[in-house]
Amino acid sequence: MTSTWNVLLWVAFPYATAAIFAVGTWWRYRYDKFGWTTRSSQLYERRLLRLGSPLFHLGLLLVVLGHVVGLVIPESWTEAVGVSEAQYHFVATWMGSVGALAVVAGLLILVYRRRTTGPVLLATTRMDKTMYVFLGASIALGAWSTIQTQMLADDGGYDYRQTISPWFRSLWYFQPQPELMAGVPLPFQLHIVAASLLFALWPFTRLVHAFSAPVPYLFRPYLVYRSRDAAISSRQNARGWDPTGRPDV
Repeated sequence: MTSTWNVLLWVAFPYATAAIFAVGTWWRYRYDKFGWTTRSSQLYERRLLRLGSPLFHLGLLLVVLGHVVGLVIPESWTEAVGVSEAQYHFVATWMGSVGALAVVAGLLILVYRRRTTGPVLLATTRMDKTMYVFLGASIALGAWSTIQTQMLADDGGYDYRQTISPWFRSLWYFQPQPELMAGVPLPFQLHIVAASLLFALWPFTRLVHAFSAPVPYLFRPYLVYRSRDAAISSRQNARGWDPTGRPDV
């Protein structure tokens, strides 16, 4: 029999955070379009940003893809296309670890940059700091889960596709199965809770820019910029605006 605590933690809590995420994102886009931005600080510092930002975003892309495959795609589907459990476990664990290392390295560089660059630190809001705490906690707990239950395990690692994945999909079917989470190792449970809180916070932070990825930018024609020498230009520069009553000089 499923306890009340399990129902609250693995049914009510996920649906509540999903509702906050959906409604908050709609509200932010509807009433705060001018705030829908990354609050870019590239003008203040570029050297560390050029290193940390690609590491973080590319690593995060690998991590997200790994979570999608592990949580959304049933084990029977991967076996049907010839991917054995051992092969999946190897790719998910070690390739996911590469992505996680890139995310951690990029995040540390970005946090260091934000703390040591005066103008960037001054542009950091309280919500930015809160977001970094939840983001860092989610990443750290995910790494703990992978290391303790996968890499250091003597029995081949914990098979989360038998418990966590079906539970996750059951939420989308609106037929939740909280009993599947009863025996899940603590690191995974804490990682899920931290990630859920991060998603609830998401609409109210700069993370909303993830939904405005400039995909058309990759396919647009090249823009050619040319400087114009005023001395040889065939067109005179336009006059500026003169206030009323002020004589021309």
